[in-house]
Amino acid sequence: MLELRSLTKTYGGRAVLNSLSHHFEAGQFVAIMGESGVGKSTLLNLIAGLDAPSAGEIIVDGQSMATLDDDAATRLRRSRMGFIFQAFHVLPHLTLAQNIALPLLLNGLPQQRATEMLDAVGLAGRGGDFPRQLSGGEMQRVAIARALVHRPALVLADEPTGNLDPETADSILDLLRREIKASGASAIMVTHSHAAAARTDKTLVLTGSGLK
Repeated sequence: MLELRSLTKTYGGRAVLNSLSHHFEAGQFVAIMGESGVGKSTLLNLIAGLDAPSAGEIIVDGQSMATLDDDAATRLRRSRMGFIFQAFHVLPHLTLAQNIALPLLLNGLPQQRATEMLDAVGLAGRGGDFPRQLSGGEMQRVAIARALVHRPALVLADEPTGNLDPETADSILDLLRREIKASGASAIMVTHSHAAAARTDKTLVLTGSGLK
């Protein structure tokens, strides 16, 4: 599903990631841990195609991301990937239902699953609310529902439980794992939480010398 080949990213002459290679097996839920500043979020951004590597390749479904033009890369991200980022990226002018349904709309899929996902993340009956009416934890749940609603093949999650209380975090991790396994998706979750990492199939640690 996903392979990194000698992936390098430099900023101002400093290598954040240096010749990183790894193969992620299809259908696995993988946690990535590591010290702050080691490049965990940078790695997710590169895999998502939101940033370009300085060197090396990212292979998704046997295709090098470097061979795709902007339109093709956008289509791949839109149809095959789901993103859960720390900053939420919930659109303030859309209702919760509209935010969650956005990937369905962009991919020409039926809209009713948005309501199902609202229920699944504990926000039943609030589809008409706007993000300004939510707490940080509730916005995180909307972001998670939006990332999963179109059943992507690859889910990328950057600290998805960072703004949630322990009980809600447990329920969200259960949902994340259940959705991933039901659709046969792969998932990579960056986390500082050992409790969250323990819910995955495999934990890797990112250091200056690679993923171990």
